[in-house]
Amino acid sequence: MIKDSNRGEIFDLLSNHRRRYAIHYCKLEDEPVTLGDLAEHVAAWELDKEVQELTSAERKRVYTSLQQTHLPTLERADMIEFDDRTIELTDEATELDVYLDVVPSDSIPWGMYYLGLAAVSAIVMGGLWLEVVPTETIPELGWATLVFALFAVSALVHVVESRRMRLGEMERPP
Repeated sequence: MIKDSNRGEIFDLLSNHRRRYAIHYCKLEDEPVTLGDLAEHVAAWELDKEVQELTSAERKRVYTSLQQTHLPTLERADMIEFDDRTIELTDEATELDVYLDVVPSDSIPWGMYYLGLAAVSAIVMGGLWLEVVPTETIPELGWATLVFALFAVSALVHVVESRRMRLGEMERPP
């Protein structure tokens, strides 16, 4: 179990995209992987290419970086077991998802979304209290049900989207 005192180290560990990509690939494969396969996939993701399109220099640069820097760092943090050629995730690595709130570049963070939803809900509820929101067409209980439904649907979408955006859950790393 990751201790609270190690949070800074975990955030530092995950701040590097090559380390995140390495963890993503290992989770995706769900079995020990070779350094060569890992380096190919990390290079392809970094360069936005297919594995078959990579040059040997592109593969070698990532291979060397992983072997000399990133995999030893992950091993020292007890996230992987690395024996020069094979990489396997440890149980500690399964707890990393808690530290990642992956937000696609074309969306807003969920915290901001919920804050906006709460503001809209407060305006509707305030309007009901001040009797400026029409209750002839939609009764007060209808408005309250609408606000509840917005939060419930939002929470459901949030859970589904968060699970989909975890490391190792999709083909390309988030």
